[in-house]
Amino acid sequence: MKTLTRELWMDIPKRRQIVSIHNDVEDLVAESGIQDGLVLVNAMHITASVFINDNESGLHADYDRWLEQLAPFDAGSDPNSGGYLHNRTGEDNADAHHKRQIMGREVVVAITDGQLHLGPWEHIFYYEFDGRRRKRILVKIIGE
Repeated sequence: MKTLTRELWMDIPKRRQIVSIHNDVEDLVAESGIQDGLVLVNAMHITASVFINDNESGLHADYDRWLEQLAPFDAGSDPNSGGYLHNRTGEDNADAHHKRQIMGREVVVAITDGQLHLGPWEHIFYYEFDGRRRKRILVKIIGE
């Protein structure tokens, strides 16, 4: 069995942003030389996500609006007035932890004939929920 392990580094200047990492993952699959296997793509930070869906800007805006309704940003630290308990620690990113929990930590994609084996509209994304600092994504490829 062959393996390839790489880290992609992200430096998102905005608090929240969706970034395509699809081509990066495809390039690493090609570099690995693996024809039949699996690729794990994992956001290695608790305020970021990796997910698969359609590469369509309206959908991305919908995600942002939906997630903000589910877990609104609240820089306040007073839980008695509706603030997040986590923000009492001096952080302001409790919403980012919740958003990550909803969108997920990682994806696993099959590799067939040396290519990502995805549906016709599936695309791999990194979703940053608490940006403005450098973060990494693990890409682990295994197979033959």
